[in-house]
Amino acid sequence: QVQLVESGGGLVQPGGSLRLSCAASGSMFSIYHMAWYRQSPGKQRDVVAAITSSGSTNYADSVKGRFTISRDNAKNTVYLQMNSLKPEDTAVYYCKAFNFAYNYWGQGTQVTVSS
Repeated sequence: QVQLVESGGGLVQPGGSLRLSCAASGSMFSIYHMAWYRQSPGKQRDVVAAITSSGSTNYADSVKGRFTISRDNAKNTVYLQMNSLKPEDTAVYYCKAFNFAYNYWGQGTQVTVSS
């Protein structure tokens, strides 16, 4: 069992930056792949970025060059650094831990990009 708690969301102006954190409880964090998803009202939840247990990363085309996912296995934490934020990045951001057998989700953190 893995419990995930996101933090770091908030209100930011267009062009600004935020760093989201996702802290995981339980052991064996390092063996899970991790991902950030986001969901806007009326839309489906889409993957934003993912990082494997070995550190390989992938990004949605809409955030490439602006967002960076990273993980610190010693702290059981995954991060999402978001730069050059746009109004269309406004959403609830969710953290997910997964492997071949399990998916675990956090409760989400709101990111609002507005002037």
